Amino acid sequence: MALIMAIVDGQTRVAMRTFHLPLPEHLHEALRSEATAEHRPATEILRQALEEWLALRRKGRVAAEIQAYAEAMAGTALDLDANLEAAGVDHLLAEEAAR
Repeated sequence: MALIMAIVDGQTRVAMRTFHLPLPEHLHEALRSEATAEHRPATEILRQALEEWLALRRKGRVAAEIQAYAEAMAGTALDLDANLEAAGVDHLLAEEAAR
């Protein structure tokens, strides 16, 4: 992969690596159509889409790790404090009753 310097947001110089990604014809045409409609370069649209997709993947992994930890700790001394848990339930019930 080649290393290039690019201007982002019209002013910030950022080191970027190039990546060759062959696309099926239908996907290439959809990307070109979107780039034309948005008046933006296709590479910019792809970069944004990839950043958003990777962020969602990271968020999903973190949520799964938190859930696995919570399940593993359920019923142990590291589980929720009984008083805190009761206060949370009371709060949720009060919110529900207020609706």
